Amino acid sequence: MTTDSNRPIRTAVAGFGLSGSVFHAPLLAADPAFSLLAISTSDAERRAAASARHPGARIVDTPADILELAGELDLLVLGTPPATHYPLAKAALEAGLDVVVDKPFTVRSAEGEELIRLAAELGRVLTVFQNRRWDGDYLTVRSLLGSGILGTVTRFESRFERWSPVVAKAWKAAATADDGGGVLFDLGTHLLDQAVQLFGPATVTHAELDARRPGEKADDDVFLALAHQSGVTSHLWMNMLCAQQGPRFRLLGSAGGFTKQGVDPQEPFIVAGGSPLDPDYGVEDRDWAGLLGRDGHLDRLPTERGTYPEFYRVLAAKIHDGGAASALPVPVDPAGPVDVLRLIEQARSLA
Repeated sequence: MTTDSNRPIRTAVAGFGLSGSVFHAPLLAADPAFSLLAISTSDAERRAAASARHPGARIVDTPADILELAGELDLLVLGTPPATHYPLAKAALEAGLDVVVDKPFTVRSAEGEELIRLAAELGRVLTVFQNRRWDGDYLTVRSLLGSGILGTVTRFESRFERWSPVVAKAWKAAATADDGGGVLFDLGTHLLDQAVQLFGPATVTHAELDARRPGEKADDDVFLALAHQSGVTSHLWMNMLCAQQGPRFRLLGSAGGFTKQGVDPQEPFIVAGGSPLDPDYGVEDRDWAGLLGRDGHLDRLPTERGTYPEFYRVLAAKIHDGGAASALPVPVDPAGPVDVLRLIEQARSLA
């Protein structure tokens, strides 16, 4: 089945927590290539919010209710807890739908590999929402590396650190690492994905995984060291109990370095009620510009605009061009997120 390029892609979002309400639904609603027809959530408050923000969507209780509507849909977006990703994606592919899976792709790399094989067999589009490939600071780093101004980069440091002393979400409080719980599966999938995208294949050489918060059943304080085949060493930190945060990025090269504080503004912009269509969306305050050069000779480097909508623009082009049969790329090849899952499995074997 291919999608008629003259009509919007009929889309459903499973889950209306942070993923569904802040990322997927607003991006889909802002893109005329998509028509958001259904949202699943059993939480009364979230049902009311989904209905108010997306009055054209049918609000149902569960992802199973969405799958019953498969004949009226083209695409399912999964913003549900990680342990559900594999069974729900499999069921959606078998129901004839294209599928977007939020990170982590699956809990185990073998599950991701199976989904990739199944999508190929069924001729369906399958991709993973690694949205932080479109963070403004990451795009800035990528451009910086392309310019060669840093010379030969030897060390890459990347952090996602937050002050969140209480595990607020019920599913996160209950989830073990076997369920896809913990900060390594959450923020770590972004850090690992970005490091591999920038510097190529890697091996985990050192891993520290700790649970600091009361009631944490997986991990909330993680440090990983990676050795890339390119020769770069990556140090990655992710921490949910961090009262003073380090630089978001630090790169050291033979000709200079780059340090960047702060986090991409796209998520808080939407949380505050903004829209991806607003002119200020994705634009970072110039006060957060990174420092380029070496001590005593530092220049401000403004951050590029963040572009999460690009994920769905690329996906729409793929689906409208013939779906899985099209030569156009998916926004994220799911093989990359499977590589990330293998790195997570390496890290757990070392810790």
